[in-house]
Amino acid sequence: MFLALLLTLSLVQSAVTGVVTDPSGGAVSGATVIVRGASGPEQRALTGPDGRFSIASPPDGQITLTVRSVGFAVYQQTVNAPGEVSIVLAPAAVMESVTVTPTRTAQRLGDTPASVSVLTSEQIRQSPAVVADDVLRQIPSFSLFRRTSSLSSNPTAQGVSLRGIGPSGVSRTLVLFDNVPFNDPFGGWVYWTRVPLDNVERVEVVEGPSSSLYGNYAMGGVINVVSARATRRTFEFKPQYGNRDTRKADVFASDVWGKLGASVNASVLDTDGFKAVVPGEQGPIDTNAAVSFRNVSARAEYAPTGSVRANLRGNYFREERDNAKVTTFAPVQDEANETTWKSVNGGVRMMLRDQSALEGSVFADVVRFQSNFIAVPNLTTRAIGRLTLEQNVPTTNVGGMVQWSRAFGTRNFFSAGTDLRWVEGDSEENGFDPATGTTQNLRRVSGGTQRSAGLFLQDIFTPVDHVTVTASVRVDRWNNYNAHNFENTVANGIIGPPTANDRPNLPSRVDTVASPKLAAMYRVSDRVRVWGSVGAGFRTPTLNELYRQFRVGAVLTQANPNLGPERLIGTEAGISAELVRNLTARATWYDNRIRNAVSNVTIATNTQQRQNLGRTRVQGIQTDLEYRIGAHWRFAGGYLFNRARVTEFAANPGLVDNCRGVAGEACTLAQVPTHRGSFQATFSDPRLFTLALGVQVVGLQYDDDQNVRGVPANGCTTSTFAPCANPGLPGFTLVDLTASRSLGRHLELFAGVQNLGNVEYYVSTYPTTVGTPRLINGGLRVRFSGR
Repeated sequence: MFLALLLTLSLVQSAVTGVVTDPSGGAVSGATVIVRGASGPEQRALTGPDGRFSIASPPDGQITLTVRSVGFAVYQQTVNAPGEVSIVLAPAAVMESVTVTPTRTAQRLGDTPASVSVLTSEQIRQSPAVVADDVLRQIPSFSLFRRTSSLSSNPTAQGVSLRGIGPSGVSRTLVLFDNVPFNDPFGGWVYWTRVPLDNVERVEVVEGPSSSLYGNYAMGGVINVVSARATRRTFEFKPQYGNRDTRKADVFASDVWGKLGASVNASVLDTDGFKAVVPGEQGPIDTNAAVSFRNVSARAEYAPTGSVRANLRGNYFREERDNAKVTTFAPVQDEANETTWKSVNGGVRMMLRDQSALEGSVFADVVRFQSNFIAVPNLTTRAIGRLTLEQNVPTTNVGGMVQWSRAFGTRNFFSAGTDLRWVEGDSEENGFDPATGTTQNLRRVSGGTQRSAGLFLQDIFTPVDHVTVTASVRVDRWNNYNAHNFENTVANGIIGPPTANDRPNLPSRVDTVASPKLAAMYRVSDRVRVWGSVGAGFRTPTLNELYRQFRVGAVLTQANPNLGPERLIGTEAGISAELVRNLTARATWYDNRIRNAVSNVTIATNTQQRQNLGRTRVQGIQTDLEYRIGAHWRFAGGYLFNRARVTEFAANPGLVDNCRGVAGEACTLAQVPTHRGSFQATFSDPRLFTLALGVQVVGLQYDDDQNVRGVPANGCTTSTFAPCANPGLPGFTLVDLTASRSLGRHLELFAGVQNLGNVEYYVSTYPTTVGTPRLINGGLRVRFSGR
């Protein structure tokens, strides 16, 4: 016992221990602590929920202590070992901020050879938006398939694309929540209402092909939403109310008990919405587009030692939408959809004895999406609406990831990993008679199973001082199988014989895809960096694109089980510079060449089908500027010039370089504007108030693949697909405003306005629909936090 006690005391005395906090004194959990001596390998540890860390048996004498944590500047200090240290991390300047998404490891933004945009929790709170996609629109490269917000759009139109590489509603961008896939497993779109805005620490947006690390969906980039960690005895309640009877409430609570931290957050929203069809085209069938959702999550973190950290999260989400139409035949029904999403995920990260890091995660989702569609026989009067289709889409999604990484000396950091995903889903559909929509005449069950697996390797090395090279490659293998389209007639409620479209066994498909990437950065000086990259990306067609059809207005879009994967070759070159202190500028040129892009192609009047276009090309320039004046003022802006066009399509050569547009506008893919920009100005002084102004500018874009449809404001009609003299959806400018003031330590009042000028901007044609009108909201934030 005496010898054991001596051994224990010697280990304690030879350890480097400490606590990592932020400037307010709050614990920083999950930070990576690195110890380097004059010789020997470096040693690493992770801070626990209470911010503490311990590294046993460090090198004797002076050591260099480095701490990296997302959202903070890199901390570095020379200390004597052993000993106890207290580390306070400072908020990061733009170039000093630590990110994790671009290379799947903690790295300074200024050392990352990629175009990366970051939204902090402060910027999120300074936005009047109540849903995440409206917050993200201040990044010019971000856009959904259509211009409208998730407050009013169908979930299937909420796919996100960066830099306009997506000509359809599915995402060409992988969305993660704490590094766990967030895209809908059946359709690839994103439920932005699932993002708990008041529990987000930051959002990292990687613009450019990232399939070499993340595989499918990351063809055009990655968006990683990083949640806030548990802190001691914290409670926050944020109720708010707005016009159009919009009611929202957010709750967040957390606590830390030594090595264990736990948090729970909940969000609820209801709104009466607005009529989406322009007044001149509204008829008896048109009602409000509205949404209601409930979102609850709970998370636990446990760090039994300084080298092991585990987490577990569960989530329940329920959303109900009215899609702005009703039937005119009894019983009257709204065109609506409902989604229930239950998920669980967990992960472990540990430091091994050789100072390498091993982490793994698993996740599972059970999703049920229900929707119906109403046909409108006469688009001029819009007096008749009949039910045409009911859909029930159950989906099961299971996956996991393992990653190993290690530093070799001071010039190489190597990573390797693998992941697996399995998705099974069906679109269970009931079709109704074409006269009144009251009698079921068709039963269809179409779907299948998709399995994908990938292996990736990455090396970040510094061949010479001031130059960093990142090389990565990934190989993916995916398989569609058990595919089917059961289709039967129905009479008097009884399922009858198969139709001519009945296909019990659709063909299976197997593909293997390699996605390499090479990037390099040269630090010209402490303030100037230049970088470039070339890489490949891919996206497999979703079960939704392969097997589910849908209708928007009078237009039916058919599925296509013969779709192949999209492929992309992307080239980028950029420069970032701190022109003067606190003034940072960045410019990026990019050229993305996509083969077999999936788009909705017109094949007959009122009928489209998802098809692989031959080749498309998206190229442009992206610029960003941020200037901080003192401690209170921040100005930021960005501009995106985008030239997106079809360059080859044998099935319809008329789509190639289609320039039926306003003079001076470039040829462009549907739903991709040539010009997009944003500007933000913020004054924030905790002793006084916070005032934030945001401006969003979007240029002309087209609503259809043929660039012929337009809106009545431009002298077009909505009764036919005949070409308009001035086709397209005109550009627009929106202004947002937010103000808040603290009343003591625990209470803050706030108010905000979206679309301050109540600008009417067009979202789609046939019929002509508009985006979100002026939204005004206000409320209070109550927060208690103790150590």
